[in-house]
Amino acid sequence: MSGILEGRVAIVTGAGGGLGAAHAKVFASEGCAVIVNDINTDAAQAVVDDIVAAGGRAEVNSSDITHYDDSLNAIKQAIDGFGGLHIVLNNAGINRDRMFASMTEAEWDAIMSVHLKGHFCMSSHAVHYWRGQAKEGNTVDARIINTTSGAGLQGSIGQSNYAAAKAGIAALTLNQAAELGRYGITANAIAPSARTGMTTAVPEMAERMKKPDDGSFDHFAPENVSNLLAWLASPAAANVSGRVFEAEGGRICICDGWRTTDGVDRGAAWAPAEIGEAMEELLAKESPAQKVWGT
Repeated sequence: MSGILEGRVAIVTGAGGGLGAAHAKVFASEGCAVIVNDINTDAAQAVVDDIVAAGGRAEVNSSDITHYDDSLNAIKQAIDGFGGLHIVLNNAGINRDRMFASMTEAEWDAIMSVHLKGHFCMSSHAVHYWRGQAKEGNTVDARIINTTSGAGLQGSIGQSNYAAAKAGIAALTLNQAAELGRYGITANAIAPSARTGMTTAVPEMAERMKKPDDGSFDHFAPENVSNLLAWLASPAAANVSGRVFEAEGGRICICDGWRTTDGVDRGAAWAPAEIGEAMEELLAKESPAQKVWGT
């Protein structure tokens, strides 16, 4: 198979189903050799079987992305099995939804472990490999692609743990881009909107995102997101880094993120009683933030 990823090797985490499976299949269809990482080995094997049947190259990896030492095995497998590594696509995630007042420590910790620590573990090992390659004088053209969410960018009612983790991933992406460019590594993030097991678990979302019966454009097909990521993973995207994208259907957007406004400045210290008037002026001239999901 040939395409814009021919000759490249990727690890896709959480690739046994949903968006991860779509990412793995699209990458493989563009010529990429794919390590299909998932703790559900049967699901991962089904994805690998589909890729191989279509003429692509893929292998199952069951490394625990939340375990630092075990996650290294995915990087080793890519190098030993396919001769190198060019792309880490951090996709794996879970939900433990609950209103903040009722959330347990275990529910908080589980989300932070899979999302934030999972992104750290796999990326850390890959960066050590790529930095070593750069120090040996080899050309590095590597990609970290992280998965954030609209929940992390605007907040989401009933998902304070998930939103906090996804916001952390967006910030992590900015740091990675700023620090790792010197080694030939780009870092970008995606906030996807697509039909997956997580999104269709909510009945109203399942109805809104269902596949059309008339053969028209499948707006919420996961592959719509995967196509953008395939381009970001390609050599053509070597100059794109430190960006957070939103993708839904045929629409691609850049998320602007936090920006410091002009503000109000009196050139001297404010007395506490004076700040109310200044705050009225400040809020009146600034654009309101996007609404929190669910409000």
